[in-house]
Order: sequence, then structure tokens, then C-alpha cells
Amino acid sequence: MRSKGKTILIVEDDTKIRQLIKIYLENAGFEVWEAGDGIEAQQMFEIYDPCFVIMDLMLPGQSGEELCQWIRGEVKSDVPIIILTAKIDEQERIKGLQIGADDYITKPFSPQELVVRVETVLRRTAHRCSKISYKGLTVKPIRGEAIYMGEHISFTQHEFRILHFLMNHPNQIVTREQILEQLYPNDEKFVIERTVDVHVSKLRDKLKKIEGTPDFIETIRGMGYRFVAF
Repeated sequence: MRSKGKTILIVEDDTKIRQLIKIYLENAGFEVWEAGDGIEAQQMFEIYDPCFVIMDLMLPGQSGEELCQWIRGEVKSDVPIIILTAKIDEQERIKGLQIGADDYITKPFSPQELVVRVETVLRRTAHRCSKISYKGLTVKPIRGEAIYMGEHISFTQHEFRILHFLMNHPNQIVTREQILEQLYPNDEKFVIERTVDVHVSKLRDKLKKIEGTPDFIETIRGMGYRFVAF
């Protein structure tokens, strides 16, 4: 089962190592994206806006150091980063931390230890990733942004709040009454349930306008709605 806000980009040119890391992270409940070099990693980062990055330093085309500097400098992102590399020199580790990494793990490594390190860094940096992501759809409640595969979607305040509420309860049936309580906490008794249906309908229409979007919101007849997370 995927967990909200737990999306990770792995940047590693060794396919076997990358796949091994992916298996362990997915088993721990993370949603994982992969890149084999620095250039591809930039593209993936811009599209998926991950909550965490694990990167090797020795990458073809663009080094991990350059990628880290791009994330921290040009993109100005404070996404947590773990550097994974065969370099064991102390000065290299210090340099990695100085360019913006949150942790540093040398090869060979234990995949289980890597997962623990990721979870430890996430606990320490939880305030830096207040967003929810499923299947390429991301909402950032603090910024009021909704993004699908790198494309921003414009929602009204109520549409955004409904989407955020549904994504906070993935694969669960949410009743119209529950949604009304979120939208109108002080006067929900005076608002008809049909209002929710109208907002959800417009929300769906805006999502469907973007090519390739799956049917994220499912209507459960006589009960309410469900956000289909995976």
C-alpha cells in the first residue's frame, strides 16, 4: 500500500542496484520513480516532484554533485537527499553534505539500512514535504497547488479542498456529509449535498482535460466518493 507524501526518485546508473533499492522501498510503502543518469533525473524531478531523492555521485552525463546543486540552487527545492556512492573518502562525504545532501551512504550497503535511513531523514524533515502524491498527481496544501505529471491544474478553493480531503483518505469511501463538514464546518446543515456533487463534477472535468489522466475519483452510489490511489 502506498502512503501519502512518500514518493522517492532513485538516480542510479547501475540497473541491478536501482531495482534492488526500488524493491525494498516499495515493500516499505514508498512510491518509486527511477532515473539512470543526471539528465533523466532532472526531467523526472520536474514531472513528478518527489518527496525524496536517492542519488549516486558517479552518474553518466551529469554528476550527482551537479544534480544536487541543481536541485538546491536552480530549482530551490529543500527535498531530502541521500547520496549513495562508492567514494569513502571523508572529504568526499563532507563535500556531499555541504552541497545539500541530508545523509551519505557508501557502497556496498544494506538495502534494509537504506530504508531505515530514508525513514529517519523523513521524520527529521517532515515539515519540508507537506504534499500528497499518487500516480503522478500531487497536491501541495500550503501552496494551494495541484500538479499532474508536471502540469499545474487550476481549481477553485472548494474543488482543491475536496481533492485534498479525498487524497488524504486514499481508497476509502468518503460520504457527502464528511465533505460538507470539511467545506462548510460552521453551516454545513444549511448546504445541500447536491453542492458536493457539483464541485466533484467540475473537479473531474478539469482533471480529464489533461491527456492521460486516469479516473482518480470514483462515485460509490448511495454512499459518496472514493479517491482511487492505485
